[in-house]
Amino acid sequence: MKERLQKLLAVKSIVTIALTIVFCYLAIVGQLGTEFLTIYTTIIAFYFGTQATKDRITKEGGET
Repeated sequence: MKERLQKLLAVKSIVTIALTIVFCYLAIVGQLGTEFLTIYTTIIAFYFGTQATKDRITKEGGET
């Protein structure tokens, strides 16, 4: 549990969570712009792409 909390508090996780909160807010108030949507999509894709790569390397027994 402690390790999971430490990973959650990593900078990229904080940025991803903050952007998701902003995305939700902008969606609710109807102010989503294409620029923000492009940036948000890029960051989310990068975040999950790096997580998937780390998981794959860990499963193969390599270093992270």
